[in-house]
Amino acid sequence: MLGSEVMRQLSADRQINAVAATIKTMDVTNLEQVRDFLQRERPTHVIHCAAYTQVDSAEKEALTAYKVNADGTKNLAFFCREQDVELIYLSTDYVFSGGKKSPYLETDRPDPINVYGMTKLLGETYCQVLLERHKVVRTSWLNGLGGDYTRNFIETMMRVSETRSTLSLVNDQIGRPTFTFDLARALVTLLDANSYGVFHVTNSGQCSWFELASEIFKLAGRNDITLRPILSEQFRSAARRPHYSVLANTRFEQIGLEPLPHWKDSLKEYFRRRSLYQSLREKRLAGPSPHSLPAR
Repeated sequence: MLGSEVMRQLSADRQINAVAATIKTMDVTNLEQVRDFLQRERPTHVIHCAAYTQVDSAEKEALTAYKVNADGTKNLAFFCREQDVELIYLSTDYVFSGGKKSPYLETDRPDPINVYGMTKLLGETYCQVLLERHKVVRTSWLNGLGGDYTRNFIETMMRVSETRSTLSLVNDQIGRPTFTFDLARALVTLLDANSYGVFHVTNSGQCSWFELASEIFKLAGRNDITLRPILSEQFRSAARRPHYSVLANTRFEQIGLEPLPHWKDSLKEYFRRRSLYQSLREKRLAGPSPHSLPAR
């Protein structure tokens, strides 16, 4: 979802020769494939978007999550160090426990409460130990039209509402929805930044899942949907999630980079792009890929 948007924005710059890797061309858990791919392509930068992101499934598939998020990142970091390549690693707000009452700073101590968060934190550690030139970018609640976008929260809400008129949404987990078209632009900008370490990069504002769903159905014109706020304890899930995981984008803004828009504004932009994408697909002018969409 993020990788395809990053490639779309990188490819728009004719001075950048961007090469995309997929699990078929470079499985990050395969040390030989990582070595061969990097030796063949000789990149100056690597934006590491590959991840095991199924938070609940990770509780039962911990080894798989570890292999992708931790081992895979270690493999990339090792060969990036060998070839003096700068690595940008995408991490998550779920490295924090959620016990804080104010936005998390880059300097706050991580304390993950689920397997997904633990494996992503291990990936961070490998970057920090193996590489001097690394940028760990923590983000949160990602939505976008790339890849298998139908699994994102917005599309899940739209799909579920087709068969149910009343939905129960958690109202005591607070975070920052972030959109791939905004995050990808920030990552491209961050490539040129002469600053390293941990960065928080999210859209601005904050909300609960209930509040996000309310705004989704408002923009979609779905007045027929009734939303019911519930507590986390009332929603069965395999993984625990932080009650508060808002990230403060302190370092990103300190080095003079432009803050990302408010999540409500980007949600409107998402629906604009979604409408255009669906219209193009219906007219058979642009296949199932969102790469033909105009830049923001």
